[in-house]
Amino acid sequence: QAAALLHPVAVQCQEAQVVVTVHRDLFGTGRLVRAADLTLGSAACLPVAQSAAESTVTFVAGLHECGSTLQMTPDSLIYKTSLSYKPTPSGNVVIVRTNAAVVPIECHYPRKSNVSSNAIRPTWAPFHSTLSAAEKLVFSLRLMNDDWSAERLSNGFQLGESLHLQAEVASGDHVPLRLFVDDCVATLSPDRSSSPRYALIDLSGCLVDGRSDDTTSAFISPRPRQETLQFMVDAFKFAGDNRHLIYITCHLKVSPADQAPNPLNKACSFNKASSLWAPVEGTGDICSCCETGNCPSYG
Repeated sequence: QAAALLHPVAVQCQEAQVVVTVHRDLFGTGRLVRAADLTLGSAACLPVAQSAAESTVTFVAGLHECGSTLQMTPDSLIYKTSLSYKPTPSGNVVIVRTNAAVVPIECHYPRKSNVSSNAIRPTWAPFHSTLSAAEKLVFSLRLMNDDWSAERLSNGFQLGESLHLQAEVASGDHVPLRLFVDDCVATLSPDRSSSPRYALIDLSGCLVDGRSDDTTSAFISPRPRQETLQFMVDAFKFAGDNRHLIYITCHLKVSPADQAPNPLNKACSFNKASSLWAPVEGTGDICSCCETGNCPSYG
């Protein structure tokens, strides 16, 4: 009982759920709080069990349940939730005698570890915990120098030069992935929906800027890696506007590398010599919608 008063909230971080045991003498005053006034997480989940003998209340929730949030650090997955106590008047009484309280709760899990119910045989390759499946993909879009060997030190261009843009995804321990650029839009402010705006890539992977007269904009083929896509865009400015800073916002996406490119997942450039659209990989028919404008999209 003394320990319970010192630590009125006990947390067990299990493999797929968190168990929170709350002693109803939450403030160590001898006055027990009502179980109905205790909830877990932003979804206000209710307790699953009570013990009158021990004056405890128990919550059990999956790591993704009850409105928990996930934070990732380089080494850990951190699931965050909170225990809330909101005193309510009982009966016809209009006063309460305790303060509300919120107790933050965190469960930390290593992002990388070898786990198995059986011993790993020496012939097996080390593998990672299934928790790494919750890992988010890290996308990047960078201005590169003319030979693609490094990131460009300056973001200033003269008209007549070309922007070398490299889109990439850090796939980590996921299955092999192929990166695509769904769309890119140029604007004069960080808001991609602002006006004026000019589409460089549209229709789920069509480099429509290459269709314009006097431009050589195109995807680079072949790719250096499946998770990387490079493309060149001739420098430009907005007509009738003296501002020299242009924002380029792109939507990047991935598909399994073993999945054949299709009208939804493609990288197509316009070849002025043949007046045809051509894909970086896949069959030419996946680019036909770049001309008709009826390509499928994620919405």
